[in-house]
Amino acid sequence: MPGAAGPIGPRSHMPGGGGAAAPPSIPAPVPPSAGLSAGSGRDRTMSTLKVYSTSVTGSREIKSQQSEVTRILDGKNIKYELVDISQDNALREEMRAKAGNPKAIPPQIVNGDQYCGDYELFVEAVEQNTLQEFLKLA
Repeated sequence: MPGAAGPIGPRSHMPGGGGAAAPPSIPAPVPPSAGLSAGSGRDRTMSTLKVYSTSVTGSREIKSQQSEVTRILDGKNIKYELVDISQDNALREEMRAKAGNPKAIPPQIVNGDQYCGDYELFVEAVEQNTLQEFLKLA
């Protein structure tokens, strides 16, 4: 029993394990996943992809469309920024200006300065397997 309890205890509880050996092991798990790849990867490729949406709507159709867009993007591991236009009228006007339509409603998708499209165009791109091109990622 002493042989089984000894190795399991220090290994599973790194902070309380060995004095000098444990502290270098604690920071190691954090940088590979969050520190380097997330920051640099997003900045280069997908940090400019924005999905304009609203958290305040009585329309089931808009809620459903927004959910489908985010579900598909999440499922394909495509990074994006969700912009809630209900928080500020300036954001709604920004969305409409980028869409080139003064009556545009969410969801609207933009990559940087390039307008990608609305829900209908998004679904069409998914069905035709041209989502990367639609999102201006390819």
